[in-house]
Amino acid sequence: MISRNSTLPLFQASSRPNNLAWNVPKEELIHIPEHWLIYPEPEASIHFLLGLVYVGFFLMATIGNGLVIWIFSSAKPLRTASNMFVVNLAFCDFAMMIKTPIFIYNSFYRGYALGHLGCQIFAFIGSLSGIGAGMTNACIAYDRYTTITNPFDGKITRTKALVMIVAVWVYTTPWAVLPLLEIWGRFVPEGFLTSCSFDYLTNTFDNHVFVIVIFTCSYVIPMTLIIYFYSQIVSKVFSHEKALREQAKKMNVESLRSNQSPASQSAELRIAKAAIAICSLFVASWTPYAVLALIGAFGDQALLTPGVTMVPACACKFVACLDPYVYAISHPRYRVELQKRLPWLAIKESEGDSQSAVTQSSVTQSTTQPAST
Repeated sequence: MISRNSTLPLFQASSRPNNLAWNVPKEELIHIPEHWLIYPEPEASIHFLLGLVYVGFFLMATIGNGLVIWIFSSAKPLRTASNMFVVNLAFCDFAMMIKTPIFIYNSFYRGYALGHLGCQIFAFIGSLSGIGAGMTNACIAYDRYTTITNPFDGKITRTKALVMIVAVWVYTTPWAVLPLLEIWGRFVPEGFLTSCSFDYLTNTFDNHVFVIVIFTCSYVIPMTLIIYFYSQIVSKVFSHEKALREQAKKMNVESLRSNQSPASQSAELRIAKAAIAICSLFVASWTPYAVLALIGAFGDQALLTPGVTMVPACACKFVACLDPYVYAISHPRYRVELQKRLPWLAIKESEGDSQSAVTQSSVTQSTTQPAST
């Protein structure tokens, strides 16, 4: 087991020319946490496999999120206040994948190929897009919460939505700028030295405080907001359904929902599934990174092998690929617009189906669809 304060060798025995360690030039070693250099250099096949995985992530996410940004921004029926949050989320996910060519290039060149500048660009964009996506998810949860709890006056206006989006970026920007300028914290390579993140390994008081603060602001706060708003939505829907059942029992009828077919799922089940899926997506995306940072700062760093640290990085990118489908593909009007503009996709969504979905009850509409129409 490796002690936190043990002296770590800067170089490993290597068969490569120029005495490179992990394919890092000597002048670049000052930027590499010594923790990573004590491990054997990964095989070329591991680098190539990760590079190919990221190529898939890049194509899937840029196409999916690009379509969401294009259609939600250009289609007049979709240019609503609530959908502004969906577009902002798609922009965050799109930006997160814009930096993946740096990772792909590094992977195919087996290491720290683009050096310190590439690392800083990678981490800066990742910090902006990651924290921005988390806070945008919280805004989406708030939008649905207000629509449910106050269906007549709770609808967010375009001006309020714009102010909230600006506030998201004002909140997010310092956590990318401070480590970039090394005012507080810093961005360093991690894992196989092909990706970069904020420094959670340096054993100093200032760095420990930075890890705690960024953990709270980028993970705990949006997580708490998302869980609170969606739990309130589920609670209200269950209470509403219970009241409907009690009223139906008093009236000696099976259901007060005249448009509900026997084969359809109960409203509370659909709402619960949607809320759980959205919360789980955020948890799956950022919990691994949060745990990684806490272990690096306050736990046993020997647990953080290069291979282990690549798991959170892949999880975040994979969720960025899923977001456009979770928040937009299920939207009937989005599918209609997609069918109009790209008929070769053969989506088979009729205008009648779209209008029927739009005229559902406000509770169901506001929580099972990504935004109100």
